[in-house]
Amino acid sequence: MSEQPIVLITGARGGMGRALSAQLHAQGWRVAAVGRDATALADVPSSVRIAADVTTPEGAAQAIAQCAEQLGQTPSHLAHCVGSTLIAPLHRTSAQQWREVLRVNLDSALCVLGAWIEARRAAQQPGAAVLVSSVVAQIGVANHEAIAAAKAGVEGLVRSAAATYAPIGLRVNAVAPGMTDTPLTAGMLKVAAMREGAGKQYPLGGVQTAEQIAEVMAFVLSESASRITGQCIAVDGGFTTIRPLVK
Repeated sequence: MSEQPIVLITGARGGMGRALSAQLHAQGWRVAAVGRDATALADVPSSVRIAADVTTPEGAAQAIAQCAEQLGQTPSHLAHCVGSTLIAPLHRTSAQQWREVLRVNLDSALCVLGAWIEARRAAQQPGAAVLVSSVVAQIGVANHEAIAAAKAGVEGLVRSAAATYAPIGLRVNAVAPGMTDTPLTAGMLKVAAMREGAGKQYPLGGVQTAEQIAEVMAFVLSESASRITGQCIAVDGGFTTIRPLVK
C-alpha cells in the first residue's frame, strides 16, 4: 500500500479549511493544519498543527519547513484557505482597508503558492494545489470592490502558475464559492431575513455549507482530477452563470 499523501492546509481554523482537514484526515491523508495560533487548531482533525503567518514569505517558508520536519517530507498537496472579506463601496473603503484585504487574500496566496512550488521543484515531484477565490471575482457584485480585486488576482495567479509549472507535473486550481455558511459570514447569516435573502440569489436556493466547498476542493486535489489544471471552479449554486426563474 502506497504512503498517503501529505497536504498542507492553511487557514485551517476557518470554515473551509477546517472542513477540508476533517474530510482528508478521515480519508487517511496526512494533514498539516496551519494557522497563526497552533492552540486554536487543537480541535482541527490533522496529523500536525503548525503556527505560521503565511502572509509573509518567511512565514510561508516556515510552514513548509515545519511540515517537512514533522512529517518527514514536504507536502505534495496544498490547500490555501486563508482569507478575509470586506463589503463596502470603494468610496467608503480606506487605503488601509484595501491594503489589508490584499495582504490577507492575495499576498498570502503568492507567498504560500511560491513556497510550495519551490519545495516541489526541489523534490522533483508532481503535486496539486487548490486556492480559494470568490464568485465576486467572476461577476460584478455591488460593494465588493476590494475583495473582488484581491480574488481576481488569485485567479490570475492560479492560471499563470498552472501554465508555468504544468511541464513539471504541478496542477494548480481554485474554487470560487458563493455565499457559504462559515465563521466569516456568521454575522450576516445570523439574521433570518438576511439568510433568506441571500439564499434567494442562488438558482439552487439556500446558502451552501463549508463541507460542500471542501468536497470540491478534495476532488480537485485527488487523482480523479489528474487532468484538471488552471481552472477556477465556481461552487455557487449557479449564481455566476444562470438566473433563477422568477415566479
